[in-house]
Amino acid sequence: MSVPHKTNVTKLQSSYISAQEEKREKASRRRRIAVVRFTFFSVVLVALSSIFLYTLHSQSKDIEAKLADKKQLEQQLDKLEKQQKHLKEEIKKLHDDEYIAELARKKYYLSKDGEIIFVVPEK
Repeated sequence: MSVPHKTNVTKLQSSYISAQEEKREKASRRRRIAVVRFTFFSVVLVALSSIFLYTLHSQSKDIEAKLADKKQLEQQLDKLEKQQKHLKEEIKKLHDDEYIAELARKKYYLSKDGEIIFVVPEK
């Protein structure tokens, strides 16, 4: 292990030496300021990146949820359109007197003159 060796040399007090020391101090201060700036901007950049990534992630989750809702609503729409088509057909049939008579015989056990109705149980 080496121990720093102390020298008993006195420094010269000249304008050149003081100017050089001043330059070194300025350079050191500039380096410290540059490091502080770099650190500050790095922290700001990391914070902004984190915010943007979080926003992107939450928006993608929202989009996925909305797409799932859209798919479910489209299926529901198809089902309702089929039901609407069936009900329109039923309305057309209800305007026909023969269909109404047949429906009355089935539902309410009405019969024509001389007609006998037998009810067969369903399986």
